[in-house]
Amino acid sequence: MERRTFLKTAGVAGALTMAAQSNAAAAAGEKRPNIVLYVTDDQGTNDAGCYGHPLARTPGLNALAAEGMRFTSAYCVCASCSPSRSVLLTGMHTHANGQYGLAHATHNFASFENVQSLPNLLRDAGYRTLCAGKYHVRPEPAYHFDEYIKVMAPDKMAEAVRPFIAAADDRPFFLNFNTVEPHRPFHRDGAAPVSPDAVPVPEYLPDIPECREELAEYLASIERADQGLARLIEILKETGRWDDTVIVYVSDNGAPFPGAKTTVYEPGLRLPCVARDPANAQQGVVSDAMISFADITPTLLDYAGATPKNPQFQGRSFRSLLQGADPGADWDEIYASHTFHEVTMYYPMRMVRTRRHKLIWNIAHGLPYPFASDLWNSKTWQAVMQRGLTHYGKRSLDAYIHRPRFELYDLETDPDEVVNLAGDPAHAGLLAELQQKLRAFQERTKDPWILKWDRE
Repeated sequence: MERRTFLKTAGVAGALTMAAQSNAAAAAGEKRPNIVLYVTDDQGTNDAGCYGHPLARTPGLNALAAEGMRFTSAYCVCASCSPSRSVLLTGMHTHANGQYGLAHATHNFASFENVQSLPNLLRDAGYRTLCAGKYHVRPEPAYHFDEYIKVMAPDKMAEAVRPFIAAADDRPFFLNFNTVEPHRPFHRDGAAPVSPDAVPVPEYLPDIPECREELAEYLASIERADQGLARLIEILKETGRWDDTVIVYVSDNGAPFPGAKTTVYEPGLRLPCVARDPANAQQGVVSDAMISFADITPTLLDYAGATPKNPQFQGRSFRSLLQGADPGADWDEIYASHTFHEVTMYYPMRMVRTRRHKLIWNIAHGLPYPFASDLWNSKTWQAVMQRGLTHYGKRSLDAYIHRPRFELYDLETDPDEVVNLAGDPAHAGLLAELQQKLRAFQERTKDPWILKWDRE
């Protein structure tokens, strides 16, 4: 009880500090932007028109990219819904904020009560806040919004938030807009059908009819998700908010197929990220800076002038990049931390990725790799099992299910991550270097799983 009282007191002190910052900004006459964080559910990196997909119909995202910045090396730090969203809203890795797995139903994971979340910090700084659609984090007081709108079709949800956007209120607003598309089961109402025969199959997936059928459904669901963004942009323009609103568009994790979602392989972590700063004259910019979704909260707080004096977050602001700064060599490394998806899926992994190499530490490597229920039941995976296939994409089934303690990949020569160099004596120095980086990251972020280096 004493610790809880202390944390509540600290929270009040933090709120007072934020209020003081907000008042100082107002006294200085600074105009703070409105903020929109648009989050899709299970959309892979290349699965949008502006990212080069030949069949993905995403006019909304394409338009946003044409007026903003499109990142080609943006990474979530946990390819699982609730954990990833907790990172988006705190700037803290899941092992630091406590949201180790899914929040809903029997999974029952929740962040620590004292986390400093984006909606709470912005509200304390004078912002109006609204969460539209999927919420999927806990506990509510730690991620509290002034208003909530339930999940509905994305275009209808955009109309539902119009009164919030258009309100005659001097305060800026923060809108967290969350679609449930393209999560399984794929919602396709209002989207044009896609021919399975024409669908390109990514290298990590098997080129079989069942997979093509699901990919076609997935692309139609992405189109439906994009309809919400397109309508939201129209509403921002119609209400006169377009020119004073910062928008960041991301997905929470990779595509809903084995080999992507719930993994720390590239298809699970490398995701779309498009951002628009209305004050920046540069448009249609493409950046290869390696940003992580732990950087989203610091960036948006930076725009709001609401960064706490002693922030808990572990990411950093990339506002300077959106305003034209050269990333140089400062944005060349990211880390990932995965522990659970469903409560039955204990499989902690830690990962470091540089421009060229990736090291994965499978802490529970003695266990078979666990499957999310929706991925196991997918037509794609069931067809692989029923056909008795030995490979899933370029990776053998045995390699996918039974993983070694360390996986080391040269992504320049092996972008599909199938040639593990961890046991190669020629790469022993590189392995040791990346292990040291990973351990230092765990020390910086107070990762409880750091003890597994010595105890297992």
